[in-house]
Amino acid sequence: MARSRPLTLILAGALAAGGLLALTPGAQAADAELARNGGFEAGLDGWTCTAGSGAVVTSPVHGGTKALKATPAGSDNARCSQTVTVKPNSTYALSGWVRGSYVYLGATGTGTTDVSTWTGSAPDWQKLSTSFTTGPSTTSVTIYTHGWYGTPAYQADDLSLYGPGGDPVQLPTAPTGLAAGSPTSTTVPLTWSAVSGATSYNVYRGATKIQTVTGTSATATGLTASTAYTFQVSAVNAAGESPKSAAVTATTTNGGGDGGNQGLPAHALVGYLHASFANGSGYTRMADVPDSWDVINLAFGEPTSVTSGDIRFSLCPATECPNVESVAEFKAAIKAKQAAGKKVLISIGGQNGQVQLSSTAARDAFVTSVSKIIDEYGLDGLDIDFEGHSLSLQTGDTDFRNPTSPVVVNLIQAVKTLKAKYGAKFVLTMAPETFFVQLGYQFYGSGPWGGQDPRAGAYLPVIHALRDDLTLLHVQDYNSGPIMGLDNQYHSMGGADFHIAMTDMLLTGFPVAGNADRFFPALRADQVAIGLPASTQAGNGHTTPSEVDKALDCLTKKVNCGSYQTHGTWPALRGLMTWSINWDRFNQWEFSKNFDAYNWS
Repeated sequence: MARSRPLTLILAGALAAGGLLALTPGAQAADAELARNGGFEAGLDGWTCTAGSGAVVTSPVHGGTKALKATPAGSDNARCSQTVTVKPNSTYALSGWVRGSYVYLGATGTGTTDVSTWTGSAPDWQKLSTSFTTGPSTTSVTIYTHGWYGTPAYQADDLSLYGPGGDPVQLPTAPTGLAAGSPTSTTVPLTWSAVSGATSYNVYRGATKIQTVTGTSATATGLTASTAYTFQVSAVNAAGESPKSAAVTATTTNGGGDGGNQGLPAHALVGYLHASFANGSGYTRMADVPDSWDVINLAFGEPTSVTSGDIRFSLCPATECPNVESVAEFKAAIKAKQAAGKKVLISIGGQNGQVQLSSTAARDAFVTSVSKIIDEYGLDGLDIDFEGHSLSLQTGDTDFRNPTSPVVVNLIQAVKTLKAKYGAKFVLTMAPETFFVQLGYQFYGSGPWGGQDPRAGAYLPVIHALRDDLTLLHVQDYNSGPIMGLDNQYHSMGGADFHIAMTDMLLTGFPVAGNADRFFPALRADQVAIGLPASTQAGNGHTTPSEVDKALDCLTKKVNCGSYQTHGTWPALRGLMTWSINWDRFNQWEFSKNFDAYNWS
């Protein structure tokens, strides 16, 4: 949220530069063709293509009668791969013929240096070639081809891996030693013993496969409090999947870490109150905020400097807000709201309040100064509205589950410290922009080759680390560029469709940057509210009351959904957030009156 809000910056992506690698050593007498069905004459037999992106066509072809056609879509680059048995300490030649823009050919799991080669433009068939030597214990490699995000379909044909054949891969044995760690109300950590020859492991909750991981640990998320769950694990390699392990049962805790939901109604209205400025909408006294509002976020606490972590808050000066109340009246009005069951929070950030906790000193100053504000005004908790350049991911910080960027790690630690200080009733909300959350479906940080905006998806590690403490996430579904939904289509703000698609992503979960091994788990419906501007003056993407109602109908009742198909129905969706209470008053309370009138049943 901001006093005057520009459109969210558009992500800048760049492809890494690369060159073709020269094919080296000649084949030896014992060498053989190891790629299975490299000409795709037997369809996709032997090949696995992501997200159903691959198909076999009869034209154009390079050799024979068939070829591969694979189509990138959204966050999927149309990767088709095959795992091949090889010998240790041996040299292999990889080649293939391709057509299209940005087509890649490569090999992973070599045990030495994985290789790839690519072409930026091949209007007709072009040969790609590279080579590699396996490591001392390597017995299988994965060869692959893929395109690039947002580009048209590419073709591949006559793919070849030439070199010494390896011993047949044996089916792995079932994992042993499966154990459950200490559960929370929504998660269960699991560990097991490594299986010789396994390249990955499938994790099952009951009969449902919930994760595939390459290590010997995983955390089951999105669980229900006070519920018993049974888990098993299987081992996987090129030969297939092993039998499942012995089962282990774990029971989640009773929900003590429910994010401070105590006292909130089943469906809540959240609003930002311009407490420290007027912003053209006029000043609204705390005592004059209608009872419609269940959570009131005081905008804004701002830092003394971008990197200080020292947050300050004061009421709007009388020169800007002639009708501002006294501090004593303000505090008394807060107590009256709380006595009526309302929650009042300090919101940190906004467009003008860039906060970068880039050092432990800034982290500690944040905890101290925010605590002082909470204590002075008797507040219920904290709203994080970090925008602009407050959060970004350093190069190499690619896993939202294990962030390494100081501004992210320090923020998580600071909020956990505040939560521990104030206890279970501490209310924690967040108001990120779509750029920092849903855009993570396509792009995360600077990307595997660099060049992307390092802020893309940067809220995801914060949300994930604090999900058990989080009361409400209300993403700003406004001031946003088009965002791709789980249907791999772009959705634009201003209508029900945008809110349906963006909220469905939060309640369904999604692979981050298209990586199925890095899946952002769904949030609980009671943790999610939809963020909208209260009027056309409040921000780009204003949504009429009728369209707001359609979005709520679809998400909570699965009616009035339009063309987008949600992945569930969530009658427990918490409610709506708006920027702002002041702008709603300016607009004759249209937003809050519509919320009050909506029929949730």
